[in-house]
Amino acid sequence: MAKVRCDISISVDGFVAGPDPSLEEPLGAGGELLHEWAFAAASWRKSHGLSGGETNADSEVLQESIDSTGAVVMGRRMFSGGEGAWGRDPRADGWWGDDPPFHVSVFVLTHHTRETKAMEGGTSFTFVTDGIEASLEQARAAAGDKDVLLAGGASVVQQYLKAGLLDEVQVHLVPVLLGDGVRLFDQVGSEQIELERTRVIDSPAVTHLRFRVLK
Repeated sequence: MAKVRCDISISVDGFVAGPDPSLEEPLGAGGELLHEWAFAAASWRKSHGLSGGETNADSEVLQESIDSTGAVVMGRRMFSGGEGAWGRDPRADGWWGDDPPFHVSVFVLTHHTRETKAMEGGTSFTFVTDGIEASLEQARAAAGDKDVLLAGGASVVQQYLKAGLLDEVQVHLVPVLLGDGVRLFDQVGSEQIELERTRVIDSPAVTHLRFRVLK
């Protein structure tokens, strides 16, 4: 059955980005360390139009996510790092150039209207201004029998988790301590949320933990 899931790298002390994010360092100070395992994987490199990379358990986990994703939801900061009117956003077309690595429909949560932007390689960006449920409804329609992936950032994951709309959480636990930054599980409310661990895959660089959200 198709799921709504998130798939995100996290430090041992619970951060998905380091402190002081900027257009030059969108993941904050030290945040790139959380993704070195992915950058090295053959499946990640292939999805970004690159050759080479390591074929290992990490690459297989990423390929599994790519193959099962039918649509993506992300926040404005994840898309461009900017805020406010689009005309003032220095990265208004996103981080990824003309051929983004998603190759499916992407729905961007924003407060500022904009026409859908079709890109190369099958990616399109639709800008949704009427909230997380409307974005999810559109994403599910686009995904068909595949999953909807919450690509981030942390605020988007928190909103869907708090609203009871998230089915599965997969975190890639990286052996690094960032000390400060953006925590994944802040701002999820006071109601207890139960998770059932369904899979653990370990590698020298990262531990992949999958949880089902109990409802």
